[in-house]
Amino acid sequence: MNLADKFIHEHKLNREEYIGLLQQFERENAGTNTKSTLANYLAGEAVRLRRKIYGTDVYVRGLIEFTNICKNDCYYCGIRKSNPHIERYRLTKEEILFCCENGYDLGYRTFVLQGGEDGYYTDERLADIVRTIHSAYPDCAITLSVGERSYESYRLLREAGADRYLLRHETANPEHYQMLHPAVLSHENRMQCLQNLRSLGYQVGAGFMVGSPYQTTAHLAEDLVFLQEFRPEMVGIGPFIPHHDTQFADHPAGSVKLTLFLLSVIRIMLPHVLLPATTALGTMDPLGREKGMLAGANVVMPNLSPVKNRKQYELYDNKICTGEEAAECRGCLAHRMNSVGYQLVSDRGDCKS
Repeated sequence: MNLADKFIHEHKLNREEYIGLLQQFERENAGTNTKSTLANYLAGEAVRLRRKIYGTDVYVRGLIEFTNICKNDCYYCGIRKSNPHIERYRLTKEEILFCCENGYDLGYRTFVLQGGEDGYYTDERLADIVRTIHSAYPDCAITLSVGERSYESYRLLREAGADRYLLRHETANPEHYQMLHPAVLSHENRMQCLQNLRSLGYQVGAGFMVGSPYQTTAHLAEDLVFLQEFRPEMVGIGPFIPHHDTQFADHPAGSVKLTLFLLSVIRIMLPHVLLPATTALGTMDPLGREKGMLAGANVVMPNLSPVKNRKQYELYDNKICTGEEAAECRGCLAHRMNSVGYQLVSDRGDCKS
């Protein structure tokens, strides 16, 4: 039995086998116009699994980027604290609630509050916002993506009504982690945060950038083994895109083809996972989100943030949809999903595991 057949049959491989699978993909994609037989084979199985479990439904998450102020200095990030050229902002509680009201009217039943690690949003302030949203929209899920916090902080936010938490592990390799972050941030703490979230009953999301600086095939294999063992309810991956005001400005962007291949691998590994076709994928390829669906994804995250702030939340260069109103974003995505045989649904979209 070859590696691909073994993977499809068992839904898992070891580190060395994942390296072999990735190397086979690399060999098949060595030319610029080549089509990978392996990628097509795994995409077919990935789509079969997602259709078996989720049908042709695509879950929408209303993204509210509520602050671009961050205490951290991650080397790849456009909102890192040492970037002097960014115009900083934070939304008021009232502005966040208006985004939710707008999103609810458009059919969103999950709100994602995403922001930098902004000290203004203390546990009490953030819990108050979560509690208010939960009270106003009890039929909706609340997802947080606000970085590393203490166990007690995660507990308070969970008790306030947060259902899910997105915290990309970035890389499963500690040495690679330190190549991407200053010494004050530790791989050990990032992994502990994920364990804390799991123990508190959150639906947990992990993930990584494809093609991040210094990433190797072995690193990607370690990421896959980590996801296989941790089994998060959500996995967010997208191609690395450099930002002009970071030290990785001249680093090449990640591969769309490899990202799509890894979406298929993750779907087969974790058949019930909630798997977004990310904005980064759509930024790198005009049809990236459609291709993501055809590789096994089942989630999109259109933007509910105020248009006046969207360009300011610039994690990477050339981010799409920064000038569109929320209704335009949803309408555009609905058309895009329909074009490849899928449809957006008004549903909380919980993991069916």
